[in-house]
Amino acid sequence: MRTIIGFWVILGVNFFHCKQPERISIHENSSIPHISEFTTHADSIEFSKEYLLGKFNPDTHPDFVKINSIHTTKTDVYLRKDAYEAFVKMHDAAQKDGIKLKIISSTRNFSSQKTIWEAKWNGERLVEGKNLAIEIKDSIERARIILRYSSMPGTSRHHWGTDIDINDLNDSYFLSGNGKKEYEWLTAHAHQFGYYQPYTPKGANRPNGYEEEKWHWTYLPISKILVKQYNEKISLADISGFKGAGTASTIDVIKNYVLGINRTCLP
Repeated sequence: MRTIIGFWVILGVNFFHCKQPERISIHENSSIPHISEFTTHADSIEFSKEYLLGKFNPDTHPDFVKINSIHTTKTDVYLRKDAYEAFVKMHDAAQKDGIKLKIISSTRNFSSQKTIWEAKWNGERLVEGKNLAIEIKDSIERARIILRYSSMPGTSRHHWGTDIDINDLNDSYFLSGNGKKEYEWLTAHAHQFGYYQPYTPKGANRPNGYEEEKWHWTYLPISKILVKQYNEKISLADISGFKGAGTASTIDVIKNYVLGINRTCLP
């Protein structure tokens, strides 16, 4: 993989603007100010198919760094250096406002995602209280149930080192108490650090893909480039090597899930 080392992402203090013909507000609050687009050399980074599919080890990859224990609930977890640097700034700013942000999941390569997927596929891990291997015999239906919240190996944004899960893995946590305060802070300020929620509520603007995930945030200056290159380089034939992979083409996981994100994040 060819990597451009030492590129700079200049973060503004106002609103993040994705590359669209007209300015589009990420958040509904019209009082949030806009800024010019992030100035970045990220467009010149070329990612290999192996990187896009998560077929590498983040602990040995030169673009990744181990997350400090003060920023995560896990051990031996990694993130892209640029995404982590931005998260640290966001973490520190939140802390000054009395908000605690902890990374509870970060980079997962193909192998890690395969373990999660196959445990659900085989019934070793219950999904919505069900043993899918016993209760759901139809493979397409079984895959769709898992795909409500879990990606097929080779299609997860967590492969890229740009996406993190913050504080809790249940939307209900963010509806009250500390969780509500944390989510409100993120929706108001995360864009200032390049972070954005890709899985917003499903509806007319996002009819396909995973269910809403208030905990999932992406470092958009890089992940937007990754989405573009994924769409250009990866085909459904590349989604293979795990149980249930045969359903990928019928479901069209690239169109409906990899690209099933809020349109503001699409290239």
